[in-house]
Amino acid sequence: MPEEWSKKDERQYEHVKESQKERGTSADRAKEIAARTVNKQRREEGRTPNKQTQGSGNPNRSLEDRSVDELRNRAKELDIEGRSSMKKDELIKAIRARN
Repeated sequence: MPEEWSKKDERQYEHVKESQKERGTSADRAKEIAARTVNKQRREEGRTPNKQTQGSGNPNRSLEDRSVDELRNRAKELDIEGRSSMKKDELIKAIRARN
């Protein structure tokens, strides 16, 4: 678990992980779900140092409805060169070209 997690975060992580395992989720997937849950909670509470850790956005939302940070994170997942200097419309175009 990351060093910056509080004891409460660690307890929440363990609880979610065990709950997922009880539902039949694999151990690796349970760990991932638990970590994402804790990190989302930390982000919503403003306890993360980097605001760009917002993920790539809800895949059910259009690219136009996502933030620039979410688009940059998606561009990073797709390994798009020059993403850090792109504007929103350029990011959208590059992401669509890669999909």
